Parts: sequence; C-alpha cells; structure tokens
Amino acid sequence: MDLAGVDLNLLVAFDALMDERSVTRAAARLSLSQPGMSNTLARLRKLFGDPLLVRDGFTLVPTPRADALRQPVRDALAIIQVALDRRAGFDPATDRATWTVSCSDYSLLMLIGPLVRRLAAAAPGVTIRVLPRSPDPVGLLREGAADLVIEPEEIMPDAQLDSQRLFADRWLCCVWAGNSAVGDRMTMDDYLRLGHLVYSVGRVQPASIVDQHLERSRVPRRIEFTVESFLLAPFLLEGTDLVTVVPERAVPHLRRTAAIRVLDPPVALPGITERLWWHPRHSADPAHAWIRAHIAEIAAELDQDGSSM
Repeated sequence: MDLAGVDLNLLVAFDALMDERSVTRAAARLSLSQPGMSNTLARLRKLFGDPLLVRDGFTLVPTPRADALRQPVRDALAIIQVALDRRAGFDPATDRATWTVSCSDYSLLMLIGPLVRRLAAAAPGVTIRVLPRSPDPVGLLREGAADLVIEPEEIMPDAQLDSQRLFADRWLCCVWAGNSAVGDRMTMDDYLRLGHLVYSVGRVQPASIVDQHLERSRVPRRIEFTVESFLLAPFLLEGTDLVTVVPERAVPHLRRTAAIRVLDPPVALPGITERLWWHPRHSADPAHAWIRAHIAEIAAELDQDGSSM
C-alpha cells in the first residue's frame, strides 16, 4: 500500500469506529454526518480490502483484520499527535502541563507525594493526576490513558516499553504494637498460626507480588482480611493478632500514624524493584523527559537515605 495515497483522516475515523462500534456514534464523535461516516467506512473497506466491521444486531463487530489493525493504527495516531503537540523545550516556571500517573499507594507515598510538594513552587502550571493501579498497565500506556506507570519490574518482565529503574525495597512482617501473640522474632510457627491480612490490586489481579509468591510456594497461611490498599493495613491490625507485610522503606511513614511493630519474615520473600514505565512515543518529548527526571531524582534520594538494595 502506497502511504502517499492514504488519507490519514480515514485512520482517525477507523479508530472512532472501532471504539464506538456504531456509525452514528462515531459520526457524532468526529462531528460528521451519518451518511458521511458511512461513506468513510466504505472507503476504509476498499482501502484494506476487508469489511472491517460487520453488523450483529444493533452493533458492529470487528473482523480479525480490523482487530489486528486497531492497536497499530492507534499507536501511529498517538505518535502523530505527540509530534504535532511537541514543543521545542519545556519551561516549568511558565508552561502548563498535566501528567497522568498510574501507581500504587506505596509509590504515591514514596514518590508522587514528594514530587507534588517539590513542584508546588517550582512548576505552578504542572498538574499530577493519579490513577489507581491497573491489571493492565501496558494497555493504559498504549491507549494514552496514562502518561506514566510505576510498577515493580517483577510483574512486567516482558513489557515492550521504555523504562527506568527507580529503587529497590524488601518486605517485612507487620503486626499491631500491642500484639502479645508474637515476641521479638517472627517464627515460622507464629507466621502459620496467625491470621493474615493481604492487599490486592482488585478482582482481576487478586494478590500482591509477595502473596502470589507465597501461594506458589504453598505456604499454608490463614487469610482473614483482604484490602486494596497497603496504607490501610497497619490501621486494620490494631486490636488484632493479624499479621501483614509492608515495604521496609514505608515503615517510618506508617509509624507516624499507626501503632505497629515490624519483624523480619521467617520465610524468604521476593524483593521489589520499582520501575518507571512510559510509551516510547513520549521518550523524546522535553516536558515528559522533565517530569521523568524529577521522579528519578526523588527515587535516587531514597537510595541515598537508606541502603541501596
């Protein structure tokens, strides 16, 4: 296919049709008439030599060819949009920008909170929008729903994205400070006898890295409580004999607001290596590079303040 003969507006229409699965809704989205969008669909079918979307009741269903084209077309349109929007540079003192970041409340505590405080005076036009963790972080970046994702590299080993290591951490057992069922050391007997509090990403991805590891290792824990935020865990331990795990670097923050004790786990647990991920289409963007550099700077300070793990 000769690209010189392709009207790129057809690809914009294809993207809208794939999203809406309706000629009427796609036409409204692009401010076109319904006959105009029907004509565009006919041109797309001729261009690709495929029906692309076929009627099934009141909706349009994509053909295998359309499904195969969807992500490459979306990526190409996003790259073009970034190129058109790109500025020669970025001046944080005067320029305005909004970045959407998907991350855990742990990363929010350790990285994004300090970032927002740091940028309040230095970059008054910058807005940070935080999304909760997603079971599909790669999809968030590909679709442009997030500009940046902070996730452990252990759960994204095959991601075809640009990324940067931030910092490492390890897990510690955590109990209520008044828990008399545990002494100064967490034994394996203690660990198996006590009820466990675990946290998850959500229904689709029900357990954290450490909990998935323990399940694979067939450690016979008694799970009594599940929450979607590790920041809530220390508060929920109060008045109970439950045990949970928390990242070591977060312990000083948690101790300020919750009465907790932390102990070394009696079983080997996998470490965490937090990583910053982004789609390659943003790599050369000056504003995007600027915010990445600030997040990396805060992460580097964490390693300086504590042991490099």
